Amino acid sequence: MGYTNFDEVLSDAARLKNTRLAVACAHERSVMEALYLAQCSGLAQPVLIGDADIIEVIAGDIGYTLEPDMVVDEPDDVTAARKAVQMVREGTCQVLMKGQIHTADLLRAILDREAGLRTGRLISHVFILEMEDRLLIVTDAAMNIKPDLLQKAQLICNAVYVARGLGIELPKVAVLTAVETINPDVPSTIDAAILSKMAERNQIKDCIVDGPLQMDNIISEEAARLKKLNSPVAGKADIVLCPDIETGNALVKIFAHSTGRRVAGLLVGAAAPVVLTSRADTAESKMLSIAVATVLANKTSIKPGTVSL
Repeated sequence: MGYTNFDEVLSDAARLKNTRLAVACAHERSVMEALYLAQCSGLAQPVLIGDADIIEVIAGDIGYTLEPDMVVDEPDDVTAARKAVQMVREGTCQVLMKGQIHTADLLRAILDREAGLRTGRLISHVFILEMEDRLLIVTDAAMNIKPDLLQKAQLICNAVYVARGLGIELPKVAVLTAVETINPDVPSTIDAAILSKMAERNQIKDCIVDGPLQMDNIISEEAARLKKLNSPVAGKADIVLCPDIETGNALVKIFAHSTGRRVAGLLVGAAAPVVLTSRADTAESKMLSIAVATVLANKTSIKPGTVSL
């Protein structure tokens, strides 16, 4: 059985004492607060790459005692990102984290053909939402703007990797659309039906995919029952595949800011997990993202799948 809440993830991540975290442009208060929380909880050993003067000021303000070998002084954001990526590429660190740097600048370092973390797979973002009874993975709400059919299949593969890393052996994937019937006027419903058939025929492995499904059917078995939906996923989804970035982003932001429940976020598909959260996310959310990334980095027997064509 997989993790059902973030406390279980934190507990397991704390047992993995040797995980090192390269933080690109660590000179930002909420990032430093998250790292302080993570280190106090034994989640990871951070290497702070950025403006050392600012890092030291923030550390003093929050009571974070820094060891000399924890800080790499690099005020230039682009160079700091390259150094952080290099540490992960060389195996000095197992997890990469975005600090006070534009996502595009960090991605350029990650996607560099010679010095980056390319794997040939699509890089995508996942949010992990803490529901009442389980962790729910949502993709993609921050990276891929309007994925086509094949990209959606790859998004599923990446999300399944995260789910399996969190202990869900056969995750249930719900393909979110505006209606639960196939309608040629709503292209996302056609994609949903194709993706379901692809999983049924093992073109998308290690998961059960169903769609099209509306959000109420995805999270509520009662809603599915009232609509007389015969679905192995409805009400029991582990993963929600969104039709586009606007839908995914709105879903996650509404959840986070209206329910007050905890959220984590990271990039997958690169050679190592990348902690990538919103600038408005709390230090706790960033710490939870570190915990998830730490667990994934240590599940070396689980690899992201590929789409069979």
